[in-house]
Amino acid sequence: MRFAAIDIGSNAVRLLIKDIEISKKGAVREERIAYYRAPLRLGGKVFDSGRVSSSNAEALGQTLEAFRLLMEVQDVVHYRACATSALRNAENRWKVIDAVESISGIHVECIDGEEEAELIFENFEHFGLDDAQDLLCVDVGGGSTELSLLRGTKRIAWSSFQIGTVRRMNQAVDAAEWKRMERFFKENLGSNEVRVAGTGGNINRFHKLARLKKSEDLSLAKLKKWVERIRLVPLEQRSTKFGLKSNRADVIVPAGEIYIAVLKLAGLDSVWVPKVGLSDGIILRLVSTHHPDASRKH
Repeated sequence: MRFAAIDIGSNAVRLLIKDIEISKKGAVREERIAYYRAPLRLGGKVFDSGRVSSSNAEALGQTLEAFRLLMEVQDVVHYRACATSALRNAENRWKVIDAVESISGIHVECIDGEEEAELIFENFEHFGLDDAQDLLCVDVGGGSTELSLLRGTKRIAWSSFQIGTVRRMNQAVDAAEWKRMERFFKENLGSNEVRVAGTGGNINRFHKLARLKKSEDLSLAKLKKWVERIRLVPLEQRSTKFGLKSNRADVIVPAGEIYIAVLKLAGLDSVWVPKVGLSDGIILRLVSTHHPDASRKH
């Protein structure tokens, strides 16, 4: 059975399609079928003016219309389209959602920071950590950063911060958000050993640039090194030198800076990069909704 997730972020819009097989015992096997990414950068206008422009709304509608056709061709049975920071911060979000649906036939849900963190958490719920180790899940997007703290199989704390790559580029990050993040760590990190899991395309790219094995953590030192290496190269040369797409070449440095700041605030020196994200979590939630007896083991 095929499931799909549409993630409408501040920097890009993504479609992920997976084959899901559920055994008689409820075990779930996942296979990634297709992934598409359109760099619309909705947050660029929203974080400046507070609104989604009519041209961006039309482009989003046309993108989702294309995604709908792709899902039809791929025989997708269940899907969900979720919009995050840029759209939820837009004054005209409901008008945009209506316009997009009229163009594409796809209903978009504008989810809040809590649900975004919950959906990302879906990826880690079944990793089988013991109660002596905490897992700090960090997702850095274009408009926000979501933190979830897991102990064993329970999520014991979470928060969403208006700190993101596009916001940082637009100088639209309030210093109070960093103070709030600092308080989050002071109030929630205890004596347990903590491991950080980083999600999102930018941290995946840093892990790849560092040429690490899939199971290897990315150290803070290596992350700093790669942020500086990329920063020193002119924007127009980054795609050729580092194999970056043009729409990632400008956001990857602020993303690295945010991860560095998070690690420092948490007093930690490395990040695990499992290469999952919001889209994967949306699909896992869909599977749980349509097949309540399904169990996931990683």
